[in-house]
Amino acid sequence: MRKNIKPKKQLTIEQAKDKLERYCAYQERCHFDVKKKLWDLGFWGDWAESVIEHLIDENFLSEERYVCSFVRSKFIYKKWGRRKILMKLKEKRVSQRLIDHGFKEIDEADYLATLDTLIEKKRKLIREENPFKKNQKLANYLIQKGYEIGLIWKKIKMLEDEL
Repeated sequence: MRKNIKPKKQLTIEQAKDKLERYCAYQERCHFDVKKKLWDLGFWGDWAESVIEHLIDENFLSEERYVCSFVRSKFIYKKWGRRKILMKLKEKRVSQRLIDHGFKEIDEADYLATLDTLIEKKRKLIREENPFKKNQKLANYLIQKGYEIGLIWKKIKMLEDEL
C-alpha cells in the first residue's frame, strides 16, 4: 500500500537565503555543498546563483576560508596526508589554485613529524614477523591515510637503517 507523499513546500528566495545563512554559519561550506543544498531545496539556475552571491557578499560563504579550514582540520585531527586531502577537495570541485593555497596551512616539519608518529604507532600494532610484509602493511596503511608513496618508503628505509 502506497502512502500519500506530500510535496515539499516551496520556499521563497528570502527564506532560502535565511536557511542557507544558518547552514553556512554552522560550519564552513564550499560552493559545491551550498549548490547541492539549494538543489535539494528546489533552487537552481539564476535563483541559486543569486542566493550564492548573497552568501558571498555577506561573508557567509568563502571558498578560500573553507579550503584552509578543511586542510587544517583533516591534517590535525584525522592525520590525513596531502594526497587524501587533495582528492577530497577535488571531489568538492575546488580549484587547484585554492588547494595549493590551502596546503600552505600545513607546516612541512609538522607533516613529517606526524608521518613519523603514525609510523611508530602503526609499526607497534602490526603483528607480522616477516620484515618485508610488515613494511608493506605499514606502507599500505600510510597510503590509505593519503601520504606520498615516495616519502613513505623513504621514512621506512630510514627507520630500517636505524634498527
